Amino acid sequence: MHEMAITQSVVDAVGEVAAGRTVHSVTLDVGALCAVVPDAMRFCFELAAEGTVAQGASLEIHLVPGTARCRTCGSAFPLPDLILLCACGSADVEVTGGQELRIRSMEVSEPCAQPADVGAIRRD
Repeated sequence: MHEMAITQSVVDAVGEVAAGRTVHSVTLDVGALCAVVPDAMRFCFELAAEGTVAQGASLEIHLVPGTARCRTCGSAFPLPDLILLCACGSADVEVTGGQELRIRSMEVSEPCAQPADVGAIRRD
């Protein structure tokens, strides 16, 4: 299951950017053609985040559909799988979407302000 390794990399990157702040949610863009199973990734996220600043964070996955453009006829079309064939019969196809795997956003807590030192407050 390669989802665990990928998800561990996501958690590591999130932890690095969070810099000690608590992470509440992470949103990913996952391309339909990148061979990642979203449900497996959700399961792995909970395990990989355990004991990190992302523990308990929610994971939202936006599935990016596959798209392509035919170099022969110029038409753009949806690409539900990696069978690269245009309706015109050409296999000269450029994949234009659906291979993404990126962190879109994350929600973190700002550190709370430190309480004022009561002994340092001057009273006039």
